[in-house]
Amino acid sequence: MTPKTPPGFRDILPEEAQARERISDRVKTTFAAHRYLPVETPLLEMRSTFEQAGHIDNLPFQLFDAENSQILALRPDLTLPIARMVATHKSRRDFPLRLRYTAPVMREQADLKGQPRQFTQLGVELIGGEDGRAEPEVVSLLAETLDALHVPAWHIVLGSVMPLKALLEACAPTQAFTDRVLQLVHASDLVGLDELIDCVGFPQEVAQALHGFPRLTGGIEALDQLDQVLDAAGVDTDKRGVQELRELANELKPLVDQRKLLFDFSIVNSFDYYTGIIFKAYSEDITASLASGGRYDAVLTHFGMPDTCACGFALSLERLQEVLGEMGDTGVVTPADSSESRPLRIAIPKGSLFPDTVKLLKAAGMPTDKLKDPGRHLIIHEDGVDYTIVRAQDAPYFVGYGGADCGICGNDSIIESEVDLLQLVNLKYGACRFVVAEPAANKGKTDWAYAWRGYERVATKYPHITQGYYDRIGRQVEILPLHGNIELGPIVGMADRIVDITATGTTLRENDLVVVDDVLNCSARFFAGPATYRCDTRIQKLEERLRACVEKEKA
Repeated sequence: MTPKTPPGFRDILPEEAQARERISDRVKTTFAAHRYLPVETPLLEMRSTFEQAGHIDNLPFQLFDAENSQILALRPDLTLPIARMVATHKSRRDFPLRLRYTAPVMREQADLKGQPRQFTQLGVELIGGEDGRAEPEVVSLLAETLDALHVPAWHIVLGSVMPLKALLEACAPTQAFTDRVLQLVHASDLVGLDELIDCVGFPQEVAQALHGFPRLTGGIEALDQLDQVLDAAGVDTDKRGVQELRELANELKPLVDQRKLLFDFSIVNSFDYYTGIIFKAYSEDITASLASGGRYDAVLTHFGMPDTCACGFALSLERLQEVLGEMGDTGVVTPADSSESRPLRIAIPKGSLFPDTVKLLKAAGMPTDKLKDPGRHLIIHEDGVDYTIVRAQDAPYFVGYGGADCGICGNDSIIESEVDLLQLVNLKYGACRFVVAEPAANKGKTDWAYAWRGYERVATKYPHITQGYYDRIGRQVEILPLHGNIELGPIVGMADRIVDITATGTTLRENDLVVVDDVLNCSARFFAGPATYRCDTRIQKLEERLRACVEKEKA
């Protein structure tokens, strides 16, 4: 049998390795020109190091060191190991430290979906620099690097963890509410955030601030809008972090004027990791970010170096390869045109959601004449818009993997896909709900079986929604993924219960199944990929028009 690499890992052959080397060399040259010195850290770190820094996500590969009775972890990034190295080997008299690295890291990807578990980061860390000068230097270096590589149509998008923290400190009724808000913002589920806010009964100004905060995007005007939102909510000026964003924008004014530097407050990284400004770099040619970074003083504090300024970023070599493509000997490509010079690509769902989708798009001012009778056409070209007609379950993948810029489908499809997307508007049609159900004759039997077996066996077409529900209620579950007639699972004894979608409950009643609990309410959502939403103003304008149409219909 031919030997293979483990899933998520791959060999890199000479032709590709040479291309990667050209990219890496150009990046290293740019970093070195600004006096950033190379460092290397071990591939393995003690798990306790990550726990000490308060950051133990993305640690899928762990080993037990029997000789020293310690748990070791393969590093998921380079920032924490370098911070640990500085705290171990350096003192304040060595500051400022300008460090650079090129190294592989390991992370787990949900179901992989073609994504690597090992990839290479090229990055810099500025530690112990002058407060207020670190961010301009680091962001400028990122911009210079993207230019040196001739990355097409790039943008750096800035945010900060401080405004949202200050807003929640001023208005959150409980810690549980704060935790849930941060969860939803991390998940880019702005619709879920809206629903949570509406349940609390905030004063109008506070509700508007919480609704509006993550949707503030654009140029320097976004900072004025942010101040207005926080003023209305009564947030202390000193805690907002807006002034440091203004100072950074002033330092980098040429980039702001060219709209290479944008602001977006839906951008978040880890709130217990970053302490101030955060940023991501995008190219309009791919859906994922090329680089991510920010200010992370808290990490040095955890390692015994309080009041130490720390800022950095990491580029993904694999994503740079994706956007630069097959390169010639020069190591660069010709910059592409802006995405706004091509048609806006919208993935729309066939089937039961299709009529309401076409009706809503027309109400929002989109051209829809050819959608009235698409026939067997898969792509409809119409006045600057390309409509790609897909199954609702496939729409998230088309947007997440660059086949479309934005799309419409039920939020159940978005959850099941586990693709990085921004959920923007609840369109309020296609309503249904997910439920847990069991045969009426089996009442009480599942709990009895759970008591001795230690888990519940559930049949479903929706494993991720099901797992999320059982995680929330703290109950072990064994999921049997079926693709049709899942009602048969408990009837024939394969499963205890089912998790399924229902609109009227007719199918459940006809099979003598009764609802045990509600799992999730679903409806159609408008969503977009992170890069396209933050780089293409047409999507932001369509979002506004769709929301206005939904509000008008509700009124």
